[in-house]
This record gives sequence, C-alpha cells and structure tokens, in this order.
Amino acid sequence: MSSNSVRRQLLLLLAALIFLCRPAAAHEIPVSATLQMFVKPEGQTLKVLVRVPLTTYVDGEYPRRPGDYVDLAKVDPSLRAAATITVVQPLKMYEGERALPEPRIVSTRLSLDSDRSFADYKSALAHVTGPPLPQETNIFWEQAKLDMLLEYPIRSDRSSFAMHAAFDRLAENLATAVQFIAPGGITRIYDLHGDAGLVKLNPSWTHAAWLFVKMGFHHILEGTDHLLFLFCLVIPFRRVRPLIPIVTAFTVAHSITLIASAYGLAPDALWFPPLIETLIALSIVYMALENIIVEQPARRWIITFFFGLVHGFGFSFVLRETLQFAGDHILSSLLAFNVGVEIGQLVMLLLFVPLLNLLFSRVVARRLGTIILSALVAHQAWHWMEDRFDALSQFPWPAITASGVLDALRWVTALVVLAALVWLVSLLMRRREQARGLSGQ
Repeated sequence: MSSNSVRRQLLLLLAALIFLCRPAAAHEIPVSATLQMFVKPEGQTLKVLVRVPLTTYVDGEYPRRPGDYVDLAKVDPSLRAAATITVVQPLKMYEGERALPEPRIVSTRLSLDSDRSFADYKSALAHVTGPPLPQETNIFWEQAKLDMLLEYPIRSDRSSFAMHAAFDRLAENLATAVQFIAPGGITRIYDLHGDAGLVKLNPSWTHAAWLFVKMGFHHILEGTDHLLFLFCLVIPFRRVRPLIPIVTAFTVAHSITLIASAYGLAPDALWFPPLIETLIALSIVYMALENIIVEQPARRWIITFFFGLVHGFGFSFVLRETLQFAGDHILSSLLAFNVGVEIGQLVMLLLFVPLLNLLFSRVVARRLGTIILSALVAHQAWHWMEDRFDALSQFPWPAITASGVLDALRWVTALVVLAALVWLVSLLMRRREQARGLSGQ
C-alpha cells in the first residue's frame, strides 16, 4: 500500500471521528427562552400553570408521522415525560417552611407557537383543561410549546407560599415570568432570571424587611464608588463624632431620592442612569480635591447632603429588579434597605477611622497622608468619570417636551425647597455654636 493511500485513509478516519464526536444540534440547549407561570392557591390546592418551549427539552423523543410532524394521537406519554423533566423535578414549592410534595400532573397540552392563551390565568386554565389540538394539525416539535397544569396539596390558600425554580439548565439565558394570584385577587408579577433561588410569593413585612436590610448591607460593601465616597468623608476627620452630622445628612438625602425613584418620580429615560453614575464619580473627585485643598473642611454636611441625593438615585438602580420581592411592603422594604446601607456604612467607619489614625501616627504625617490618599482616590474617580461621561455622551440630548419641562420644574422646585431647609438647619446650627462659644467665655 502506497504512502498516499495510507495518508488518505488516515484522513478519512480522522474526519469520521470528528463527525461522530461532534455534538448533535438536537442536543444543544437554546441560547434564550422564556417560561411562563401562573400560581394560584384555591382552597386546599395550589394550582400552577406552566408554559415552556419544547426546544428546552433537548433529549425528548416524540412519535412522528409522515412529514416529520408530531403524531398528536400518540404524544401524551411523551408530553408527561417532558413535563416531569423540564418543570416538575426542578420546581420546588413551599407552604410556609414546609416543602410541598411532588404535584399531580393534571393535564398537558401541545400548543402552536402562535397560541396566545397564556395572556391571563383564566384563558390559560381553559386552554390547558380544554380539548387538545386536532390530530390532523401539522406541527414540528421544535415549533411547539408545552403547557401543563400542576396541582399541589396545601393546608390553606391563606398560607405563605414560596418557590425555587431551578430552570437555569433549560437555556443559557432563561427568563421566568411568574404571576402569583392571591385569594383576594391581588396579582404580583415576578421577572426571574436563571436560578433566582428561593422566592417568597407573598412575603410578610418582616421577611421583606430582613431581605432588604441584607441587600443594603451587601450593596454598600460591594459598591466601590460608594465606599470611596465614604472614605473621602472620613480622611480629614478620623473621629466618629464629627462624622455623625455628615453621615446623617448623606442618609437623609439618599433616602429621599431612593424613595422618590421607587415610586416613579425619577426620570425613566435611558440617559438618566449614566448621568447619575457620572455625577457619583464627580462627587468622589470633588470630595478628594477638597481634602487636598482645605485642611479642615467646614460645613461638609451641606455638600454631602446634595451629593447624597445623587447617590440615592444610584441605589435605586440596584433596586429596580429586586423591589419585586417586596410584595405589598414597598415603603418598609425601602426603609429596610436604607437601614442595611447605614449598618454597612457604620461598619466601614469603624474600620476606616482606626486604620487612618494608625497610618497617620506610625507611617506618614497627617496632612501629607491626607493629600496622598485623596490624590489616589481622585485619580481613580477621575478615570471613572471619564469612562461614564463617554457612555453618557452616546445618548442624544433629550427632546424638549411639555411634560419634560413640567417634570424639570417639579424637581427644581423640590431642590429649592430642600436648599431652603438646608440653609435653615445650617443657620440654626451656627447660632447654636455661637451660643456655646458665648457660654464658654
């Protein structure tokens, strides 16, 4: 056998191995998919309606008829198997702290991609419990949706319910749209992504408050820009007592804009978040430069208050998706988030103050150390500001409209009122300090 023949056979063998080892396209999970759910407790039954694209069940086998269409006369066992694998096994429902047993699969239906019955609970229930598609319908499984009705036994429809939907293996980017319908008719909507963990569908105010306290605490510890801003506040003082009015002003200010934004009073334009992020970076640059230029900044609580208004909008962007977990307790959850932020700030203050005192007493002189640290912070924040301004500059100037002018006037009026209150408080504090000085003499 010639060397060319051997080489040719080796190449053919290599090509065959590559072909055999190549994963089949039918077993590749989709890049993105959306799963719809309705959850409704009724008496001693928790009804769960689910619609999932069949493309998420990559290992499914369905009876076929000529033309490669699904054989609807024989498909029911395959649909129940698909329902078990895709939904029943990864979905865990809870009543209070008790995990509910596996549900009964009441009904399964194969639906056309154009079917719109899952627009609301009533039409979805009628569809899933109604007649199936006619057997002569031509439908490929890749273009179909699997609808199902699951029923869990519960003790009371007034209980607290939770769910853990580990659907993240069904698609690379999976969105789960959940509507929880309480016995009183109140509907809560949740937009979950991937595996969102345990989700309380009708949380008590204590659960919601504790959840948002933890969110606020973790956010302040993980938010580098907020930490640098706080660090700049601490550097010139290095004692907790003079920082109390400064941190209090920051707290009050960011609480105002955080609550206002949560109730829809902030602009919802696309340019607004990058504008706020740019201003947050600017606030850090300003504070750092003030530390360099002014040895002992006076009335710092005033500028901190107005920068706190900006940071409050920044906090609100974090809560846009997570506020859905507050249930009916929006205001208490917002206040709880602020409590978590303040606890995080207090922890960092108790860390920053002794570290700075140790640094300035053992390593570098106080004034020189203040300038060096502030310059490093200003350098980093300046780069943030440039990057964020570049992102902001990608948006065109907003069009001037009557509603836009009216909203702007509302915010200008609010800022004027706040400025007047700040001036009044500053005046009262100054008179109080003067009175203390006279009494000391």
